[in-house]
Amino acid sequence: MEKRTVNVLLVEDDEVDVMNVQRAFKRERIDNPLYIAQNGVDALNMLRGEDSTAVPGHRRLVLLDINMPKMNGLEFLQELRQDEQLKSTPVVVLTTSDADQDRLEAYRLNVAGYILKPVTFSIFAEVMAALNEYWSLCEIP
Repeated sequence: MEKRTVNVLLVEDDEVDVMNVQRAFKRERIDNPLYIAQNGVDALNMLRGEDSTAVPGHRRLVLLDINMPKMNGLEFLQELRQDEQLKSTPVVVLTTSDADQDRLEAYRLNVAGYILKPVTFSIFAEVMAALNEYWSLCEIP
């Protein structure tokens, strides 16, 4: 089976969490391009091509934190789903928020999944590997 690249946009303001994702990609030999935005505003600009680090317009996946400055994850999702060009972009929430309200709102906004950030790095790396396996099998436009 031919491996197809998925352009992954990580929307995360915590530098330690960004480094953990980068380390997990390296450890699990995930070679998909990883783009990083520190908040929802920057992420939208990158997806719309309004930023110098624009995410390619095909085969995109967003890994989204909920708690961020400027525009939090749920606000980002609302904006994303209202944009005709971006509304079908798959989003997986990757957060520390265990609040039922956040989970319900995220699913109402059509996320592909809601994952609580694991406490240990080794489990976190396994989660990234499982996600990579899943998105490599999915037909993402």
